[in-house]
Amino acid sequence: MSSSNLNTYAGTLLGGVFIMMTVGILGEAIFHTETPEQAGFAIVVDESAGSDTGVAEAPEVELIAPLLASADVDKGASVFKKCQACHTTEEGGANKVGPNLWDIVNRPVAAHEGFKYSGAMTEFAANGAVWDYEHLNEFIKKPKNLVPGTAMGFAGLSKIDDRANLIAYLRTMSANPAPLPDPNAAPADEAASAEGAAE
Repeated sequence: MSSSNLNTYAGTLLGGVFIMMTVGILGEAIFHTETPEQAGFAIVVDESAGSDTGVAEAPEVELIAPLLASADVDKGASVFKKCQACHTTEEGGANKVGPNLWDIVNRPVAAHEGFKYSGAMTEFAANGAVWDYEHLNEFIKKPKNLVPGTAMGFAGLSKIDDRANLIAYLRTMSANPAPLPDPNAAPADEAASAEGAAE
């Protein structure tokens, strides 16, 4: 190989390296990106979507009191068929997966003798809660919304008419059925009257 050919090849190689270095330097100058101080993406939450505290509000449950006076006990007995695998309603009936529901209306929460309640239900009962009409309504709609962590696996009854009929039926499962609530009473008024009846 002649020296002129060697010089041509060497010149071509050096020219290629020079072009590649020039393109790399220009590319870095044009498309330079800063390395972030912290990896990942910041997730921005719209705080105006919740309440002032930023905590999402619990879904509202319709009041049951206005429907109880016209509720259908027979339809409630049919709805109860969804519950009878886990509960009994007769006086002195056995506990199953859930406690016996005889005389449930206005009974203190987690107070049925001989039944072992979950820690969540015991905690819910600690402030003296009773199964008044609105607590029953809210619990039957979606148990885990009222008592997070409850062992009750029932998904709930979404239709308010079904809940009203069921509660009307449960009310009759007593030697002395609780009085029906005032359809115009606020839930706090109803709770106060239930406590007075219990005393």
